[in-house]
Amino acid sequence: MDIEYLLFLQNFRISINDSLTPFVEALSFFAVHYIVLLPVFVYWCLNKKKGMFILFAFRIGTLINAAVKLTACVYRPWVKDPRIIPAGDAIATAGGYSFPSGHTMMSTPIYGGLAIYTRKIKWLSALFVLAIFATMFSRNYLGVHTPQDVLVGFVLGILSIYISHSMFKYFKRYPEKENKILFFCVLIGLAVFAYINLKPYPMDYVDGKLLVDPDQMTIDAWGDVGGFIALTIAYYIEKNFIKFQPTGFNFKGVLFNVIGLIILGLMIYGLKPIIVRYTNVH
Repeated sequence: MDIEYLLFLQNFRISINDSLTPFVEALSFFAVHYIVLLPVFVYWCLNKKKGMFILFAFRIGTLINAAVKLTACVYRPWVKDPRIIPAGDAIATAGGYSFPSGHTMMSTPIYGGLAIYTRKIKWLSALFVLAIFATMFSRNYLGVHTPQDVLVGFVLGILSIYISHSMFKYFKRYPEKENKILFFCVLIGLAVFAYINLKPYPMDYVDGKLLVDPDQMTIDAWGDVGGFIALTIAYYIEKNFIKFQPTGFNFKGVLFNVIGLIILGLMIYGLKPIIVRYTNVH
């Protein structure tokens, strides 16, 4: 049934000469490359606690995604059925395992968290909810994920929001235990890091070529696990030593935050190719 659904979407793409593909690719691209800048803006400029809640939900989601994906080791749809032909350049950014959808598990905590944050502005909150389902659909439309991949990713994304919400609710109730919980979070991150590096992986070949390189998959997961640990440590440092206050939604605050987001984006996406190159060489 899942393959038939993907084939239906594929035939539709072909029938309209891929006219919608660039737009759908843009939705998908934003969900994995730039979406994190939204809660960063909330954190820096609007509401520190809400921004951190969304960021933690996001990082909890990426941590869960890394653990589940490298446990299940499910191959991509076109490996299951060669009739599936991914659209556009989607296949270039959809290597590795398929289940659950990483794009969905990134977009659900962030868009979902923003929907909660803006719930008093109903049209904006609804727009964020719509963005979740648009991202989920984009992964099916492009032929890189099955419906099961995105649905489970959505459920785990909601779970990530719940865990983050419960954690910050606990912090508010028991502030004296906050540092202990953060330390425990770091231990969880280290445990997942050890797990994904030590566990065995399938080594299936087709025409002499390895279907999925487990070394590359673990390297990709390092960023997810490292991001969770880094956010936890950064939160501890800021809470205990820096204690900054958001600038507020005014011209000066927005200007400073836009400059900060640009610098952050350059740091993330400028250093990534260097890190990847260094890792591949060594």
